[in-house]
Formats: sequence, C-alpha cells, structure tokens
Amino acid sequence: MTSTQIKICGLKTPETIEAAVAAGATHIGLVHFEKSPRHVTLAEAARLRALIPASVKAVVLTVNADVTAMGKIIADVKPDIVQFHGGETPEWTGLVREKTDVEVWKAVGLRDEGTLERASKFIGKIDRFLFDAPAKELPGGNGETFRWELLHSHDHKVPWGLVGGLNADNVAEAIRATGAELVDTSSGVETAPGVKDVDKIAAFCQAALAI
Repeated sequence: MTSTQIKICGLKTPETIEAAVAAGATHIGLVHFEKSPRHVTLAEAARLRALIPASVKAVVLTVNADVTAMGKIIADVKPDIVQFHGGETPEWTGLVREKTDVEVWKAVGLRDEGTLERASKFIGKIDRFLFDAPAKELPGGNGETFRWELLHSHDHKVPWGLVGGLNADNVAEAIRATGAELVDTSSGVETAPGVKDVDKIAAFCQAALAI
C-alpha cells in the first residue's frame, strides 16, 4: 500500500511551509479568499509558492473566482493545482481544466448520499474531489468532521481526498474508516484561526503516514 498523500492547507509563512515539507506533506495549500483568516494576496501567494519544492504540489484554494481572477491566480502564482471551494459549476471547472495546464480539484460539502450523487456531474470536469463537512459561515476550514461512513463503500470514479476537522488525533481513524488516498487539514494544525503550529503539522503528518 502506498503512503497516504497529505495536504496542509492555509499556510502563510516560510516557516510553516518548511515544516510541512520536512514532515512529509505532498501538497501545500495557499488560500486566496479574503473572508478567510488564512487568506494571502496573490503577491504573497507567489512568494510562498516559490518556496515549495518541485517534489511537493502547490495548491491555490479559491471560492467562486471569475475568469479574470482565475487568470491572474494562474499567471501570478503558477500553482500545480487550483482547488475550487465554492458554488462553481461543472462547466466552469471543466473549462479551467481544458484550457490550462493545472490540475483542478473540487471540494464538496458532504451531507448525505444524495450529495455524492449530485457531485457525480463533476466527473470528467475535475481531477480530484475533496469531500468536506457541509459549509457554514466559511466554505471550509471550520474544523468539523462529517459522516465518514458515507465514503466507506462508495464507488469512486475519480481520485479523491478527505478534509474537514482532521487533526493528529483522528486522521489515522479517518484513513482507516474511509480508505482516503489523500487527507487535508487546515484548522487541525492551528493554535488560532490562521495561525499554524509547526509541531502540530509534524504530528499530523506522522499520524497520517503511520497507517
């Protein structure tokens, strides 16, 4: 069995990027969404992106970005992956996937089996699903889990990852319960909203890689 892939999202400093890479993260997430406490400007994202080694994938998380904003994100930051975390349509994600050389991920707030059925319209329009807890005030980063059993026997047609309330204490259980091939955390490695902790990052990666 190959090791679970790990995305540490919402990083804002060189120190936390260095810590995530050293701990074994395979993906680093940069949040470009002004309402989030983890928001970075495109200039900040570009500087941080330059610190991510080629062996680790750079992900920019965005929410309902239009054509102009998406063009600037890709041109300025040069991410490997764009993560859509809002109410984007399959047509829009498919267009970005078709017209650019970046991977396209779509986060889905998983409420029930019906959500999985509705999400199927994105198949062929994205490269990976991220299954998250249902959105509240913010689309993500709320530190809440959901019913992992919904994913246990689901017939996944595209690669996928698990996000929502994951931390060092529950990530191993989450991987065992769902078979997740990628796990994603943000608030689970923070001491306060938007403030990442290098020890928590290390502990999360260690727990995920121990499975």
